[in-house]
Amino acid sequence: DSAEASPSVVFENIERCSPNCLQMLLENISGLTLDADFTVELIPEINVAVATFIKNIDTKKFVEKCSQHKRIREFKMTARLLESTQTIKAENLPDSISTDYLTVYFESTRNGGGPVSDVQLLPEENSAIITFCGHKGNT
Repeated sequence: DSAEASPSVVFENIERCSPNCLQMLLENISGLTLDADFTVELIPEINVAVATFIKNIDTKKFVEKCSQHKRIREFKMTARLLESTQTIKAENLPDSISTDYLTVYFESTRNGGGPVSDVQLLPEENSAIITFCGHKGNT
């Protein structure tokens, strides 16, 4: 069921590795190119980075490769597949955003979306919680 594997890999405990170092490390391990084949999003608040592969690769094998890689172990980082979720939080939204707009946006297949079952606006945070009908389309 590799086809069902997440295209995203979570790297935890990234504080010992600079963002540039991490990107080069991932290029070395995967043989792929940043931006063309994958992206990296840093989430410093929780000491995590998420690599999302644009190019179709076996992310399960990639995670195995990472966990055995000398440098990843030296940095004491861990790698795992990003689990599927039915709910996401969209942040930094404009004040005038509507639930209808967000529903249509996140249902767009062009944006990687899927059927939305609920949108909850959080105006005080300029964010919204979007709940999908299934695990498909919440990248």
